[in-house]
Amino acid sequence: LTMAKAKTASADKKKTAKPKTKGAAKSGTKSSTKKGAKKAKSSQKGYEALAKLADHPLVADLIAVAATAAVAAIAQRGTAKAASGRSTSSSSAVKAAGQAAAAAIGKRLMTEYNAVKDASAAAKKKA
Repeated sequence: LTMAKAKTASADKKKTAKPKTKGAAKSGTKSSTKKGAKKAKSSQKGYEALAKLADHPLVADLIAVAATAAVAAIAQRGTAKAASGRSTSSSSAVKAAGQAAAAAIGKRLMTEYNAVKDASAAAKKKA
């Protein structure tokens, strides 16, 4: 009797599982379409926020500083290697350019931070 009940119970599970799978597939398509629409709206908002951020003068200045530092690092590395007669490694040049860009951005950000900090301290002294 217990084996018959076990077989019947597993057969019942299989029967109930099939309609859930079919219904889930149909509703999954609808919900994934809704999710896709929400994701598209979300990515548009993200793009707009990124575009606004890129328009900020400080961001433009940071990009310019980083690009200038990277180009200078590549040029310096190429000149030094050419003078020594050795071939240049592109991966090491890119790595040096990235490090120079990061250092330049850090220096520029610290300059901005210190300027704001000093202006804040001066405003507190006046008040």
